[in-house]
Amino acid sequence: MHLNRVKAAALLVALSAVGLLVGSWFGPAGLAVAAVAVLAFDGYVYLRADAIALRAMRAYPVSEAEQPTLYRIVRELTAPARVPMPRIYVSPTRAVNAFATGRGPAHAAVCCTEGILALLDERELRGVIGHELAHIRRRDTVVSTLAGAAASVVMVAAGLRLFGGADARLGPVGRALLVVLGPVAAAIVRLTVSPGREYDADAEAARITGDPLGLAGALRKLDTSTRTLVLPPERDIVATSHLMIASPLQQTGIARLFATHPPMSERVARLEQRAGYRR
Repeated sequence: MHLNRVKAAALLVALSAVGLLVGSWFGPAGLAVAAVAVLAFDGYVYLRADAIALRAMRAYPVSEAEQPTLYRIVRELTAPARVPMPRIYVSPTRAVNAFATGRGPAHAAVCCTEGILALLDERELRGVIGHELAHIRRRDTVVSTLAGAAASVVMVAAGLRLFGGADARLGPVGRALLVVLGPVAAAIVRLTVSPGREYDADAEAARITGDPLGLAGALRKLDTSTRTLVLPPERDIVATSHLMIASPLQQTGIARLFATHPPMSERVARLEQRAGYRR
């Protein structure tokens, strides 16, 4: 958890450095504007980390009267997870997925898609919720959301470069820097949000629920469903896809730069091993 705080600080520093570098291309005035923008951006990302991912999935808050089973499961698992009750959202999509977001346990949110609520049985849903609460407890959410902000910057920069937008005023040096900085920033995202965090959250979820096979069953269904119901590769979805329990995108083109999920078969195998199965 301490390492995640260090990663979060490092990401903010990296984002700030990139912003200041871009501003410096326009001289002292551009650098001054960039400095103000960087401070505002860093503050917004830290204080409103949850809103970025929730908006990308068009999620809406739900009450206990609307989702009594979901609320009950979350409430029952917060004690063994040792986290406060998070806010609960639902995303209006048939795609089967879930994620947690927020700058810390006291400001966290859990979001399930309508698709996952319809597909999973209660045992499997408990496994998924345990996984998301594990991310909250480990403070993976703040690192993942900041990484999503970095990914958004990469996507915007790439779009400007590809479609001849604002970077046309930067000249050949500026365009060359964007070509270099895009993959570098994407690599920072990939290294910061490692696939290992999913293995760790799976293991913690098994402890929280006491039922590794419940999560294993959910992951099998997720693996099948995410292959058939793929979310559109919109910029905000690509930038926040690493938050989700299963990758919601086809791993082609630029999405490969943001492939942060380990193989689902290996995740299932590790959970089965925890339950005493031999490989």
